[in-house]
Amino acid sequence: MSENWVKVADVFDVPEDGTLLVNLGVEPVCLYNLGGKIFATHDTCTHGQARLTDGFIEGEEIECPLHQGKFHIATGKAVGVPCTEDIRTYAVKIKDGAVLLKE
Repeated sequence: MSENWVKVADVFDVPEDGTLLVNLGVEPVCLYNLGGKIFATHDTCTHGQARLTDGFIEGEEIECPLHQGKFHIATGKAVGVPCTEDIRTYAVKIKDGAVLLKE
């Protein structure tokens, strides 16, 4: 089985301790740069349908801008009410300065 990795951004496009909205096919994906390490989750909050790229990073968590629910960025786990459903995470690979996501 072949692995299909897709370039979605360059590492320097993702601001330090910030977010960047990209697309993997038709899926909106939020990239995070936490201390130089890139993570990726689905961009839509499972509670309020808000964009997590508009949220606030606090440590290793992203706070939804709509109802202040929180998710652990690395695992996608819902860690703050009213969010109870986890968000999808994506495998990330960095190659030659490019951010690749696994389809």
